[in-house]
Amino acid sequence: MTTCVGLGASATLIHAQPQRTPQTAAKKPNIVVIALDDVGFADLGCYGSEIATPSIDSIAKHGVRYTNFQTKAICSPTRAALLTGRNNQTVGMEDLPDQARPGAPPRSTGIIPANAEMLSEALRSAGYATFAVGKWHLTPRYQDGKPGNNSTMPLQRGFDLFYGYKMGWTDQYHPELFDGNSPVPDPYHPGYYLAEDLAEHAVSAMKKSQAEHPEKPMFLYLAFTFAHTPLQAPKEYIDHYKEIYQKGWDVIREERFARQKKMGIIPADVKLPPREAGDPSWNSLTDQQKRVYARFMATYAGYIEHGDAQIGKVLAYLKVAGIDKNTVVVLFSDNGAASESKTGSFHHAYLDQTSLADMDAHLDELGGPTTQPLYQRPWAYAGGTPFRRYKLWPYFGGTRTPMMIDYPGHIRDAGSFRGQMVDAIDVAPTLLQIAGTQFHKTVNGVEQIPVAGKSFLATITSAGAAAPRSVQFFEMRGNRAILSGDWRAVAMHKMNTPFDQDRWQLFNVKDDPTESTDLAQEYPKKLQEMKDLWQKEAEKYGDLPMKETQFSRGFADAFLD
Repeated sequence: MTTCVGLGASATLIHAQPQRTPQTAAKKPNIVVIALDDVGFADLGCYGSEIATPSIDSIAKHGVRYTNFQTKAICSPTRAALLTGRNNQTVGMEDLPDQARPGAPPRSTGIIPANAEMLSEALRSAGYATFAVGKWHLTPRYQDGKPGNNSTMPLQRGFDLFYGYKMGWTDQYHPELFDGNSPVPDPYHPGYYLAEDLAEHAVSAMKKSQAEHPEKPMFLYLAFTFAHTPLQAPKEYIDHYKEIYQKGWDVIREERFARQKKMGIIPADVKLPPREAGDPSWNSLTDQQKRVYARFMATYAGYIEHGDAQIGKVLAYLKVAGIDKNTVVVLFSDNGAASESKTGSFHHAYLDQTSLADMDAHLDELGGPTTQPLYQRPWAYAGGTPFRRYKLWPYFGGTRTPMMIDYPGHIRDAGSFRGQMVDAIDVAPTLLQIAGTQFHKTVNGVEQIPVAGKSFLATITSAGAAAPRSVQFFEMRGNRAILSGDWRAVAMHKMNTPFDQDRWQLFNVKDDPTESTDLAQEYPKKLQEMKDLWQKEAEKYGDLPMKETQFSRGFADAFLD
């Protein structure tokens, strides 16, 4: 399937073609940041998948792909870190903002503070037109967009335009959308798909800006829904994959692993960690389970391919408008593949009680407007190939995701890989350097929170350049990790026990990039050094004292097996 041409891959524009705007060498580059949602390390064609992603692959072909990009294992913390250049705990986004309440501790307010200048704000002050289209999820639920109750909405954080949805997920057919600070009516009509709507609004925003302010460079933050539940796509896309996944998640993982080796994404001698104990083998399933579960993954694949076609429309606009050679394109996924249901949801995402027999009886409806699918957890295990675990977990299956950058005219080895460790906090400083500016130490006389990220621009232009950092800490719902050079330590927290009793594991990720072999017993001094370093970094960036939360309890109850 990697050679398959997806529907819409030609990316025919929906609107009339704009007039070409002459570019000058002095004009700052446009910047397009494309965020994918819950897409695992191995879910894109250019990272070893059988899913057809020709538009995304074209970014990789002309740019560079990073194989050691680190996220925060869940959406809002990653996006907060990426858009501020600070660690998520430092800017109030320890976890999701959904249940945040006024008066919460600083690390978990769900509100990025006003003295943490965002990428959009820094670029706008440098003369950029700024647009946010798609998922936001950086505001607490109680902020509704009305005057006096919208301080964290995109228009209040440096964006000139916002069209998208406020919280973590929405339905492709019946999305809960905002235009600026105001909610809009359900846009559904026969043939409507949110991803297409978002692409259309992105193109429209750029077209309007070029017509009205041709002197302004543009910053587009385009956050698509795919592949977050609900898995929804036109039936013809799903049908591309009806036969592919009948071989099951074990075979798909092995095939992706072999393809990644052949492509040079991972070393030839790397070990593939075994399937997790809580995930059944494909061969242990009944024929009915295999039939139903295969269709879920076909729907997921169709969802991604359809989304890729919408990215193609945006890339095609850049070319038709004559600005592609002066536009930096960044694409990333915010965390690993989603591990949120063991048996899948059919009619209602997260709240489903649909029986297997009922799923089977309505299988042809899967992905359509009467369903809100969430696939079975072992598909996420295949999505994270070659790593352990998936979204929410502190292992690389949760934190390492695809990330690629096309910087026209500055990459001599287009299509190659970059193995340097880069964290989400490093993206904004890099883009600001490309734009010829930086985060400000003070804004309107107010001292700003120090930026933790560092530019990795040198690694884009040179494969041999040093990584911007050698140390990065991680914490999510009480589970911890620390990366320092060739070493990484990971601790899983058991609920209702002291944090100092957590069991730590130690991995040499240079020799063992998939965290397959625990060396804690062999190197106790190194492990203690790593634990001490985690404590130091967590204290430095506002993540102490450790505390169990409602989120961490839910994680433990649902996923720890």
